[in-house]
Amino acid sequence: METADNKQVEILNDLIQINNDRIAGYEKAIDGLEDEGNEDLKRLFRHLVNNSVDYNETLEKQIGLLDGEPALGTSGAGKLYRAWMDFKALITGGDRAAILESCITGEETAIRAYKEAIADEELASDLQHVLNGQLAELQQSYQEITALRKVLE
Repeated sequence: METADNKQVEILNDLIQINNDRIAGYEKAIDGLEDEGNEDLKRLFRHLVNNSVDYNETLEKQIGLLDGEPALGTSGAGKLYRAWMDFKALITGGDRAAILESCITGEETAIRAYKEAIADEELASDLQHVLNGQLAELQQSYQEITALRKVLE
């Protein structure tokens, strides 16, 4: 039988993998952008990478408090963050609109995963509070990326 703590560790580990996928995606985006005219996106993407690193540190601490083991790596099967897999092809041409569109899809996936985690009845209220804070930041990033994309329309 799965305990509530084990279920909570599983939920948090899923989010760690989402953030690891997010980190990998934005790092690919940074590497794929041409230097000229894209410093704003590189700066934004570095900021988003740092956010995910911070989120994971917080999630790993919470997992430790539950006597669990934090997940390593990305989601592998890509069950929640498959959008990042297309990044390499999109980035090759340095097309800002295509890159931002892919970022929007990725952020929507992360937001959806956080909302599902928060809605889980087995998640303790203190963990819901932590995740709500991270979700608010993800939603802000999503709005920023969406605004940048609209400028290019």
